[in-house]
Amino acid sequence: MDELEREGLKNQAKGKMKKATGKVKDAVADLTGSPTDDLKAKAERVEGEVQDRVGKAQRKVGKEMEESEAERRAREERRGF
Repeated sequence: MDELEREGLKNQAKGKMKKATGKVKDAVADLTGSPTDDLKAKAERVEGEVQDRVGKAQRKVGKEMEESEAERRAREERRGF
């Protein structure tokens, strides 16, 4: 696992935590009836979703870069470099 994949994994974990925290805050806002808290909770959930998706993209790019590097090495070995 390269650095980009590790960073992606961290972003996914942080994003999932923000989504979960936002859901809890959303439930509290529903109980208290606070529109301000409701908006803040929704914003946190959206921020978490974005961070999770960024993490997924980072992991995908990292994996593809790794695979492409492995393919390049294999070609070089076949050519005798």
